[in-house]
Amino acid sequence: MKLELLKCHGSGNDFLLIDELTNDLSFTEEERKDLAQLLCNRETGLGADGILYVLKSQSCDARMRVFNADGSEASMCGNGLRCVARFAHEVIGKDKLLIETMKANLEVEKTADIYKGIPTFKVEISPVSFDTADLPLQIENDTLINDKLPQLSDSLVFTALAVPNPHLVSIVTDDVLHSDVQEKVSKKVNSPNDLFPDGVNVSFIKPIEEGHIFVRTFERGVGFTNACGTAMSASTLVTCLNGINAVEQEISVYNNGGKVKCVVHHNQEEDQYKIDLIGNGTYVYQASVEIKLGDSTDFSLLSQENFDQETQLYSEFQEEVQSYLNNN
Repeated sequence: MKLELLKCHGSGNDFLLIDELTNDLSFTEEERKDLAQLLCNRETGLGADGILYVLKSQSCDARMRVFNADGSEASMCGNGLRCVARFAHEVIGKDKLLIETMKANLEVEKTADIYKGIPTFKVEISPVSFDTADLPLQIENDTLINDKLPQLSDSLVFTALAVPNPHLVSIVTDDVLHSDVQEKVSKKVNSPNDLFPDGVNVSFIKPIEEGHIFVRTFERGVGFTNACGTAMSASTLVTCLNGINAVEQEISVYNNGGKVKCVVHHNQEEDQYKIDLIGNGTYVYQASVEIKLGDSTDFSLLSQENFDQETQLYSEFQEEVQSYLNNN
């Protein structure tokens, strides 16, 4: 079959988007997994961190499903949601939409450009839970907030939270950030282990100055990625819990792929959090491929059209971000 693909990215976290919103397409669960493993392979495929399937929804403007490069399905993806928000905005023609995801229906909105000429969207990250059963994390306590996990480190303290996909977050020094500690911890908790039976995203945070943090993430099912939207959101919340930043204030979150902005909201009556994730939804290219479903071992690239201007604008944005990081 001939399949149309849209390569896109949020903060350098890149995806192949498949339009089931306006196209009459149908895939089995096994085919969705196979397509992700085949097309996202950076050595033999087009290469991406995952596939975004944009589908019709009975309750919302559109539905998003996310399959990682290894074929596993993610419950949520903040960077991917911004790309889906842009696509749905352009197809449906609304600035504010409701997108169905695995665990929640989330509000998305076209907003002011994060950098000149870069399409920017604000997306809701919720629900947020600190209950270890929601990750799951197998320890005696019901929560892990600024505490040690001796199985992973003698010195680091961690916070575990689901947003709703699972995250393990630690605030670290520059020396630790540039060591191999994060890689060792991440590989341990994403291999067969007694703590996280389903694996977990692992983020290290380096505070820069008030209102500015750097986050690096090892993403479950992907590995080290340029950025992970839910990880940047979770990390921002952790800095607020630690008094480094404040709720209801816009916080700049830097990553290897660029920068986003986050705002943490706290409903004190119900003691519940939600986070606004604000950043780019950039198109890289459109492509047509020929693929035989059910025998997803090979494909042919029929055509590819690049969005050169968008790529150039994002490169300029990255240069500005890198200049800030170099000076701080």
